[in-house]
Order: sequence, then C-alpha cells, then structure tokens
Amino acid sequence: MKKILLITRPISPPWDEASKNFAYFIAKNIQDVEMNLMSKVGETLPKLPQNAVQHGIYTTSEIAEFNLQQKLRSIYFQFISRGKYDINHYFFTPTWLNSFLIKNFLTKKSSKTIQTVATLREDIWTNEDLKNLLFADLIITYSDYAKNKLNELGYENVRRIYPGIDLEKYKPQPKDITTLEHFGIKNDETVIIYPGEYVRLGATDNIVNSLPELFKQIPNAKFIFANRVKNEADAKKKEEVVFKLKEFNIFEKVTFTDTFSDMPKIYNIADIVIFPVADMKGKFDVPLAVIEAMACEKPVIISDLPILKEFASSDNSVIIETGNNEQMICEIVRLSNNKEVCQKIGQAARIFAQENFDINQVAQKYEEIYKNF
Repeated sequence: MKKILLITRPISPPWDEASKNFAYFIAKNIQDVEMNLMSKVGETLPKLPQNAVQHGIYTTSEIAEFNLQQKLRSIYFQFISRGKYDINHYFFTPTWLNSFLIKNFLTKKSSKTIQTVATLREDIWTNEDLKNLLFADLIITYSDYAKNKLNELGYENVRRIYPGIDLEKYKPQPKDITTLEHFGIKNDETVIIYPGEYVRLGATDNIVNSLPELFKQIPNAKFIFANRVKNEADAKKKEEVVFKLKEFNIFEKVTFTDTFSDMPKIYNIADIVIFPVADMKGKFDVPLAVIEAMACEKPVIISDLPILKEFASSDNSVIIETGNNEQMICEIVRLSNNKEVCQKIGQAARIFAQENFDINQVAQKYEEIYKNF
C-alpha cells in the first residue's frame, strides 16, 4: 500500500481553514492508500478510516497562533521523514522560503511530490516568481483559469481538479427553527446572507452602504454577515461595521454568525446568498462558500470577476457588475418577490455542484493519481 503524506497546517478543529478542511475530506474518503495526516498533539480525529494515520506535530490548531514555532515543528517533521513516504502532497500556498527548503532539504528523490495550488496569487506573484515557487512533479490547480496560465508558462505537469464538498452535509433542508431563534429571526422574514470575509474580498463596505436602501425596499428583510473574525484587521472592520449600522439606525436588522460553526444551517435559513466581491486576492480560485450555498439550492448573487465566471453562469446564479450596488439591490428585490425564479436557480446550482464538486468524485480522482503516480 502506497504511503501518502498530506503536508498542511494542523488537520484539527476548528474547521476554519479551507486547505486543511479539504485535506481532511480527502483523507476520509480514500481507502486504498495509506493517508498520513499532520495534526495537533494528543488529538484524535473522528471518522477516520483505518488507512488514515495521524501524526501529532503541532501544539495548536488556531490560525492566529500558527507562528514560527509551529512552522518549525512542521519543517522538523518533514526533515526527519524524508524518503519515508511515496508521495508528499502539499496543501498550502508556496513561498520563497518553504519552496527553497522543500526543494533542497525536505524531500528525497525516492519520493514524488504534488502541489495543490488553490490560487496563483497574481496580485503578488510575477511569472518569474511562479517558476521559483512551483517545484512539484505534479501541480494540481483548482481552476482551468490557473491551469491554462501555467500551461502558457510552459508547465506541462498540470492537472485541474475542482475542490470537493460533502453533498450530504451541504444539501437543501427546511429552515431550522432553533437557528432562526438563535439569531432573532422570524420564520416569515426574508433572510439574506453574505458568507465572505470582513477585510479581504473588498465587499464589506459596499454591502453596508447598500443596506439602508435594501431594508427600505424589503422591510421584512434580515441580513446576516456569515463571516469569521480571523485576525485583528477583521475585528477592527467588524467594529466599523457595527458603528455604521448603528449610525444608519438599522443595527437591529443585521446579525453576525461569529463563532456559529454549523454553516449548512446558516445557508438553509437563507432565502438569498450574496457574494458581491471586488477581488479574490489570496482566496481560492473557487470560493467554497459559494459552492456550499449552491449545493443547498440557494440563489447566489455573484460578481462578474473573470475568475468567478468559470463556475458562475446565468443558469446557476445571478451575475452582477462588480461594485454595482444598485444592481445588487435590484436583484435581491427581484428574487425576494419571485420564489419560482429562486427555486429554478437553486435547483440548477445544486445540479452543478453535484456534477463538479462532489467530494466522493474528487477523492476518486486523487486516489487514482496516488495509485498511478
């Protein structure tokens, strides 16, 4: 049986970091190779198959606490494990330093290497940078957009595999009364959610500035910021949002999920999901929050950024001009008044998610690579 090492941040709760979450899903759904996971010391993960092996590497699993000490623990484990595994599979954004260390000190020629690259970070990386950062025998991208760019740069060892989600977890369900009560929302109110970020993506300010007009046109609407506070910048931005909502005298019509972790319940109490982002810097080429909402049969209003057009179409979503608040409000109002349109878009979105993002199908593709590589 081949031995695969998934090199990630700690594969441990909280499940608030997309790359490690995806690696965990992969490990749970592959049977015929040995999957080795880097997790937190003393922690046993549930629902792992017998072919999955945990290694206690890290002393914390919090993103905010992933400091130099944790990185050194990862590097040391990789160093002492050189050549032990048939394939080293890297699930993190490459940097000059980690690429240099991996190429020169942390691998042996007897082991094959795979890089899953969630985004090419075109905001900070030049084409020359990419040639130094990408080192693996096989590069897997999350989008055709990224694959095509690497092909143009001369990389032939590239394959596109979309990230997967658990379609049994993310599926349409009736609105959960307990969740509605938790957020102070009535069952007959129109619920709109934004499952993005406070600082990154460049959407928060536009959304906040649009809310007074939105509530004027939909008096029974409630809005949810389904965002986690990941760092000090997010905390500061949330404070600014709260201040502005109070200034607009609409604070009571807005709620925040904060640490509420059951995202399927959040998606399923929503009538409309919005993702009016201005940029995708530092994010997955395919934002899983959108795919999860689609899988729950929700109509998603999404920006017309080129990177998003790969999976967002007029059939499975509502596409708006980036930064056009008036159009966003108009589309929210239109959907709130037309349940049949919402249902039609939602059903098409669910089918699209089933055909392209089923974690079981994605896991099969990775298993085939592991076996045949």
